[in-house]
Amino acid sequence: MKNATVHYRIAPISPEAHLFEITLNVQQPDAGGQRFSLPAWIPGSYLIREFARHIVSLRAEQRGKPIAMRKLDKHSWQAAPGKGPLTVIYTVYAFDLSVRGAYLDSERGFFNGSSVFLAVAGQTDLPCTLDIVAPEGKAYRDWRVASSLPPLKAEPYAFGSYQAGNYDELIDHPVELGNFSLVQFKACGVPHDFVLAGRYRKIDSKRLARDVKKICEYQISLFGEPAPFKRYVFMAMVTGDSYGGLEHRASTALMCSRNALPLAEEGGVKSAYREFLGLISHEYFHSWNVKRIKPAAYAPYDLTQEAYSRLLWAFEGITSYYDDLTLVRSGLIEPATYLELLSQTMTTVSRTPGQGMQTLEESSFDTWIKLYRPDENTPNAGISYYSKGSLAALCLDLHIRAETSQQKSLDDVMRALWQRYGQDFYQGQAKGIGEAEWEALAEEVTGLKLSSLFDSLLRSASPLPLERLLAGVGVGYQSRSTYGAADKGGWVEHPKPAGVWLGARTSSDNGWAKVSHALTGGPAQLAGLAGGDLLLALDGLKITAGNLDTLLAGYHAGDKVEVLAFRRDELMKFKLVLADMPANTIGLKLDEAGKGKAAARRAWLGH
Repeated sequence: MKNATVHYRIAPISPEAHLFEITLNVQQPDAGGQRFSLPAWIPGSYLIREFARHIVSLRAEQRGKPIAMRKLDKHSWQAAPGKGPLTVIYTVYAFDLSVRGAYLDSERGFFNGSSVFLAVAGQTDLPCTLDIVAPEGKAYRDWRVASSLPPLKAEPYAFGSYQAGNYDELIDHPVELGNFSLVQFKACGVPHDFVLAGRYRKIDSKRLARDVKKICEYQISLFGEPAPFKRYVFMAMVTGDSYGGLEHRASTALMCSRNALPLAEEGGVKSAYREFLGLISHEYFHSWNVKRIKPAAYAPYDLTQEAYSRLLWAFEGITSYYDDLTLVRSGLIEPATYLELLSQTMTTVSRTPGQGMQTLEESSFDTWIKLYRPDENTPNAGISYYSKGSLAALCLDLHIRAETSQQKSLDDVMRALWQRYGQDFYQGQAKGIGEAEWEALAEEVTGLKLSSLFDSLLRSASPLPLERLLAGVGVGYQSRSTYGAADKGGWVEHPKPAGVWLGARTSSDNGWAKVSHALTGGPAQLAGLAGGDLLLALDGLKITAGNLDTLLAGYHAGDKVEVLAFRRDELMKFKLVLADMPANTIGLKLDEAGKGKAAARRAWLGH
């Protein structure tokens, strides 16, 4: 089997029915009955997604004759015993408009290998080849192929043959099919492609290339040249209202809204574009942090079942810390704008009661059952290792800087992780980082005793020491009450007195206000209101999705109000005792007092 390869062929046989056909040829199958399986989850998105449920039909042939395939469990099959090359032909329904699965219609195709390519048991370390076939018909004559998958016999952006060193590599290069546009640039000498699919107005492609180049070159320089790939591909699906990304070893799949793209007539960095640049920065940083510097639980991945780690705070939280930090350090946004974004993250965490219930290690470990399955009690029971993890990373960075007189930082820890665990990961020297090794390396690199800090940040649900640490770099801290549903956080020069609140988050339901979450200890929860209740009236006045703040404006803490609501199809009445709105909205601003603090802030932000 030394020179054997596993060959795949994928064809969009029916775009209008959203069907891919995959043909899998195994040259030297197990004579006792070859086993196959499809991943149950995709790296970077920690939820069992059961991709096998989209397999519509499956059959096998050996020496030109049908051979029986027996299903063993929800995502595994075994061929009957036989001799000679084995061919498996199956169809996959592809209509998942996300970055995680597969999608196909008459306008576009996209797939992650984990959702369409069966793994051949015992042969996942063998080289793989892949033929990507064009759909039939004149309507598809302008379709092209975009992927970071190395070509075998294919021209750039063309249908044809591609190759991978093994199954893990095969499924780590998503593929975009269709009539997309292309923006190209080099970052530190490395070719980068930015693929844009979907419908949108003419954009300022030169600006997009210039801005993304700054992000890429900063991050490559942070870890040190050369970049860990010979070519990189951004694949963005543009829709009316979408947002998301998923990292891969030499590419990323993105989704964004049309409004997020830069237009030629626009000046400055609009908020939607800034958010999109932050997403790009986040996914690109993953090229080092999680794609190559990996938890031991992911080295290698077991995609048939959950892979538990308490380190996701480091891989997603630290990446979330560096995404916007990269924007300010690379000159795309000003320090004041960065502090505004940081204050919004702090506000999100501050307004989440679950931050006092779940630690970051627990949040990391429980990702399989909690983060990707939110419900009406999620804010009360847990915290995201993305948001709070980014703030823990901020605390760690500022603590290291302060205790070493700015001689060491989290940057040094990340570079050491790269050198020891990451840079040789795909060169046959795979080594994941153990659950306790991350903290040990941080102490080694900085020369500091950090165990008590890690206990506080990661294994305690107590508040983070943000105000104290930010003061050390000349950043003023403000804690105030919110100014309504649109207030995401940020500094206010003259805060208003606190108003009252219901203690509930609401969403719009055909113009009505619907309770999405009744927060722990708030008036709504204490009165019996619950997630899903449709609010109708407050003291006899109609409640709509947009007037709740106005209705509450005339009340004071301790006032009793009557709320009418539908729960399912039943009209219910609730007596609420209003309370003062908590001061859980955070604002940050530059504090120029003290030259030493300003210097420390410049060292941190790069300004």
